[in-house]
Amino acid sequence: MREVFHQSLEDVQTRLVEISDLVTIAIDQATRAFATSDVALAEDVIDNDKVIDDKAIALDELAIEILARQQPVARDLRIVVAALRVSASLERMGDIAEHIAQLTRMRFPERAVPKGLKNTFTKMGEIDTEVARTLADLLRTEDLSLVSRLHELDDELDALHLAVFEKVLSDNWQGEASATVDATLASRYHERFGDHALSVAKKVSYLATGTWSADTEGVDAEV
Repeated sequence: MREVFHQSLEDVQTRLVEISDLVTIAIDQATRAFATSDVALAEDVIDNDKVIDDKAIALDELAIEILARQQPVARDLRIVVAALRVSASLERMGDIAEHIAQLTRMRFPERAVPKGLKNTFTKMGEIDTEVARTLADLLRTEDLSLVSRLHELDDELDALHLAVFEKVLSDNWQGEASATVDATLASRYHERFGDHALSVAKKVSYLATGTWSADTEGVDAEV
């Protein structure tokens, strides 16, 4: 029974990595589609979001079954509890990738990126993709040194997010109302992706150390 139990725990961690890898693909494709107005790539992201959702639901069901049947304690319990919370954050990160792709589809055949902000959004997309890859490595290895890198990347996203707001609020901004809305929404989505990654990183730290940090409180409250 103990061998079966630990195989189930390993399965939980393996599934988390699998979902995280899918989120990495989704955000990479979504941000590239947004930057280039590639509606076919955007459609792929939208269609594949259900795969992420289904895998997150299946993982939650497995975790709940472990709690009900095995009644884990100590680190084993932390693994299951953290997995439930991490899967929710990863599912939201997949949703954010889908939202970015939907912006691309909504504006096609016009460009989704407002004039004057192409370089900013290209950079934000590259950072989001690096965030996702770093997070997948963290889930795969539990190497807590990667947490500091995620903080650095999130700070870069925050700075670019602020730059977008400064741009659209400046006297020199000549974008139409739709361009202003697109820029604001897209920037928010890119920035929130980093926030959710940090939330996952804190949960992994909890899993590894048994100490919970509350400095990401509220991150999961919205997409």
